[in-house]
Amino acid sequence: MTTSMGLHKLQDQFILARKSVHTRPARNFCLRPHAVATPNKFKPKSTNSSLDLPSASSELVFIDETTGQTIKVMPADYGFRSGSGRLYQSSYGAIPTSIWELAADNFRKELVALRRSVRYDEYREIADSQIAAGAGPLKKFGLTAGGYLRQKISALDEWLEGNDVLKKLNLPRDARDPHLSPEQSDVLNRVRQLKLNDAKVTQREKRRQAAEGGVDAPWPIYFAYISLCWLIDVPYAGRPIQRFWFLETVARMPYFAYISMLHLYESIGWWRAGAEIRKIHFAEEWNELHHLQILESLGGDLMWFDRFLAEHAAIFYYWVLVIMYSLSPKASYTFSELVEHHAADTYSEFAEQNEELLKTIPPPLVALNYYKAGDFYLFDQLQTGWQAQTPRRPSCNNLYDVFINIRDDENEHIKTMGACKDGSITAELAKEEEARCIARGAQVRVLRAYDAASSDSSSMSSSVNDSIEADGELGVLYSYSSDQEED
Repeated sequence: MTTSMGLHKLQDQFILARKSVHTRPARNFCLRPHAVATPNKFKPKSTNSSLDLPSASSELVFIDETTGQTIKVMPADYGFRSGSGRLYQSSYGAIPTSIWELAADNFRKELVALRRSVRYDEYREIADSQIAAGAGPLKKFGLTAGGYLRQKISALDEWLEGNDVLKKLNLPRDARDPHLSPEQSDVLNRVRQLKLNDAKVTQREKRRQAAEGGVDAPWPIYFAYISLCWLIDVPYAGRPIQRFWFLETVARMPYFAYISMLHLYESIGWWRAGAEIRKIHFAEEWNELHHLQILESLGGDLMWFDRFLAEHAAIFYYWVLVIMYSLSPKASYTFSELVEHHAADTYSEFAEQNEELLKTIPPPLVALNYYKAGDFYLFDQLQTGWQAQTPRRPSCNNLYDVFINIRDDENEHIKTMGACKDGSITAELAKEEEARCIARGAQVRVLRAYDAASSDSSSMSSSVNDSIEADGELGVLYSYSSDQEED
């Protein structure tokens, strides 16, 4: 565990959660300290403490005011970027400063984290997990070479510190652990006990492919997929939370790349029919962002090496996908479908292997905000084949529910990527729009195509308006007329 752990104050979680209740009352929830705790009991005890400890007879709970359900919340955020770098915490929704200020601030934090990582050898934890998972000759050579490099960098850092070039590191390894309450330490220890057997993940993938058939992908796409899986699976053997965090860091990139390309095509006037697809991709990216924040709150981003590898891989991955999408959107969707299948299989196996332990760990605050009190409009946009009468509203009572929800989200991504790849997303969107319209009481019939070359703009407008029948919502789907403006 690195000393750069940024455990977020329960005081800030409480204040911000209550603020979200007042600013977004439609969410129908509140976050309250249970029993004797009150807001003023979350004040820090001293400037040296990284996390204030609530009284022994209190706990933070999430209350769904629609159902009255009370859900215990994970007692701390164990991530490196807790606080101003996290959704639903301090500075949520704030405007960023300039790129220079952001870069300088991040550089200072990461430099200290890098120095601690080599001086206190956080890589020993990575090496131990690799050896426990089974290290072959090549992996053992890499671990030995990495250990030698770490020693040299550590010696250089000590020399620079001794000559007053760098500031002295004032915190030894794990110095902040004693400031955790017994409950917070217990939850963290249980998270660290979570395991994942890679061989069983591979077996699950083979069973799925045998039962459902594999994704038909050309060899360059399949090679890129295998390379990404290797980068995710091999360096993170024996460290499932860190592995999932890396996965979710790069998992946002496809949707970011698709949005970028569709926006570019719209801006230069090449293609504007993809605007509805762009909205779906944004909902998918928003979903992956919450997966990422959940894994960060579990401490997935604590190690400097993990952050360095994941963030640089994400940038590279983004540009590869931009090029891939520009050459062949179908190939790009195929690649994403393969990756999402791998993610769903991995989460399924992880939840199955750790079910008993996961059910003893409360859900993080960010998971409750998303699955129980989030923007359900975006959540519903994520669901391929969603029908207005039966929206998906998952449970979120413990960490097991959280990982089952993430797995189900990945399955929705798979269906969406498949629909985008074969073009059936167009018919699906039309069907969903019609279902929503009918649910609002409108009577709509599908417009027939007409030859624009033989129609002027006035006849076009007349044809559109005459072909719509609606009760109370004129032209709710297809046209905007003066009648609508008067309504």
